[in-house]
Amino acid sequence: MTGQDLHQLLLEKWGKSYDIRLRRTRGKIFVQVMWKYLEQASFPMTEADYFEHLEAVANYLNAWGTTEQVKQYIATTRERPRLGKAVSVPLDLGERASEWLLDEF
Repeated sequence: MTGQDLHQLLLEKWGKSYDIRLRRTRGKIFVQVMWKYLEQASFPMTEADYFEHLEAVANYLNAWGTTEQVKQYIATTRERPRLGKAVSVPLDLGERASEWLLDEF
């Protein structure tokens, strides 16, 4: 998966270029689809920064082997990002979870 693939996934599901964040809480890692999106005037990133950020997130997902989990969750969820409420995609890193949880991202 590339950053462009990730962007396309968001557009197909919700029709907007939502921000995506990686979040670690209580020993678990989540992909969070945030409520802010590129097309907003108040969005804090430039278009180039946004696509660079998506590429970095995609690189993590590829390294973790979780791209299919993310695609499947986004395709089937009925949730949608809204003000103050992100869509949280839990990631199952399997037996290698502990080595990734040591890193800060």
